[in-house]
Amino acid sequence: MPKPVKKKRIQPKNINQWTRHMVDRSTVEAQAPPAIPQAVLSAYMSALGRKGGQESGKRRMTNLSSAQRSEIAFKAARARWAKRGPTAKDKRKRP
Repeated sequence: MPKPVKKKRIQPKNINQWTRHMVDRSTVEAQAPPAIPQAVLSAYMSALGRKGGQESGKRRMTNLSSAQRSEIAFKAARARWAKRGPTAKDKRKRP
């Protein structure tokens, strides 16, 4: 690997030049980053979240016991069925 090349900085000759240099550096207008369309950004963030959810979901399931996984599945099923309205199955108690 090549060694990094150091840039040689030119030091101002006197304090007035140095002060002018520092003022010029501090007052430079920063360029705004290019605008990314909202639809593109949203799709990208959605894909990132989906990928992380898939990975962490698999990892989580390996650490849970079968009873814990069953309990999670039962709660998810109740939440899905709650959207449809009460039925006889929803009224039963979990052992």
